[in-house]
Amino acid sequence: MSLAALAQPASATTEFSLPAADARLTGVARGWLWLGLFALIGSGLLSIVLVLSRAPQFQGLLPAGDFFRIALVVHVDLSVLVWFVSLGGILWTLSGRPRAAGLNRAALGIAGLGTLLMTVSPFAGGTPVMANYIPVLDNPVFLWGLVLFGAGSVLLVAASLVAAPAWRLPRDGGEALQAGLALGLLPAVIAIVAFAWSWLTLPGGLDGKAYYEILFWGGGHALQFIWTLFMLVAWLWLASACTGRVPMSPRIALLCFALATVCALLIPFAYLLWPAHAVEHRNLLTFAMGLGGGLPILPVALAALLALRGGQSIAADARPLRAALLSSIALFCFGGLIGFTIAGTNVKIPAHYHGCIVGVTLALMGLVYHLLPRLGYGAPSRKWATFSSYCYAAGQAMHIGGLMWSGGYGVQRKVSGAEQALRSTSEIVAMGIMGLGGLVAIVGGIVFVLAVLGAMRRSTAH
Repeated sequence: MSLAALAQPASATTEFSLPAADARLTGVARGWLWLGLFALIGSGLLSIVLVLSRAPQFQGLLPAGDFFRIALVVHVDLSVLVWFVSLGGILWTLSGRPRAAGLNRAALGIAGLGTLLMTVSPFAGGTPVMANYIPVLDNPVFLWGLVLFGAGSVLLVAASLVAAPAWRLPRDGGEALQAGLALGLLPAVIAIVAFAWSWLTLPGGLDGKAYYEILFWGGGHALQFIWTLFMLVAWLWLASACTGRVPMSPRIALLCFALATVCALLIPFAYLLWPAHAVEHRNLLTFAMGLGGGLPILPVALAALLALRGGQSIAADARPLRAALLSSIALFCFGGLIGFTIAGTNVKIPAHYHGCIVGVTLALMGLVYHLLPRLGYGAPSRKWATFSSYCYAAGQAMHIGGLMWSGGYGVQRKVSGAEQALRSTSEIVAMGIMGLGGLVAIVGGIVFVLAVLGAMRRSTAH
């Protein structure tokens, strides 16, 4: 694609929305939605344990140590890995052609079985390994669950590649979103290659955290490009659903999607230049992620906000979408700004990535609300759907703010209870705010799940 082609005249505003999918695909997309909801319910139950075990007011009532870390492992994998891949299953299915539908269904079944095993794995004991991106519970039930979920994810990518629409410069917003989601398959393939490459080249004698940290570092970075792309697609789609048109041409949108994914090409170069355990390898991947996750954010966020400018009135049905969009942009930017303040290994690090991950989650929550009627379900309650986004965002802002404040005092990450060594009143207050915010966010998450389930009960599908 040439720059001259991208610069060709286009309309000043664009309506971004995927065209209606083939009826054979909506059933598969509904299955991925159910898997995502199951993951959110499981992670939400575990998040209650996590928040209470860190909050000074309740930490003495709950066991700490490995109990906290076991809950944290499964919570992270369900709320990030399974939830985001499930939404990828919805988006890639709806944006593709009705090819490889059988392979897509097989992917869903295998990923669902893997998710079930990971969810019940805490009852099998094992040692929690707090590796970045994909923490692990070192017992056979969890590990087989993770392997099966990974196999299902690989099949989803393969099915999506087969079903991807023919490539061409987008003429409208729908084609731009289709092309952007197809671009998201590039970092998906790179992630699969990176995981395999790391596994095949791991130094001998490693175990525990060192083993899984190196194994998941490269592929974990590639996954972040996919999540960011999903968020950008959701921002444009939600803004268009609220106001009808967004001040960005389809080709500029495609350029932003390309910027969000092309930096993932640096990941294979890191493997070619240095072994997976080398410091230079890790630094190049961090640089690539920061570049790809930063460049396209501002123009897409500005376009989405400009579409809502002036406080113009929107349809009542669009209010939940506007709430999710504004909350997503605010939380993602909050988390990004915290990243500039990080020094050392304290709880500012989870404050940073919680903000960014929650930004993606809120965008996808809004997109789920928007897609429910398209998938054959009823529309969610406007009041509760709007409340869920603002409640979840407000709670997470408190949660993240408390972590950032505590990080300034050096409170360490991935610990709970007495291990946090809270000394001053300020540290206790900060972590108390964190805990309260976490509970508020849990309420927002519960309302989201209930609102979606309520809409699904009013199914119009036959």
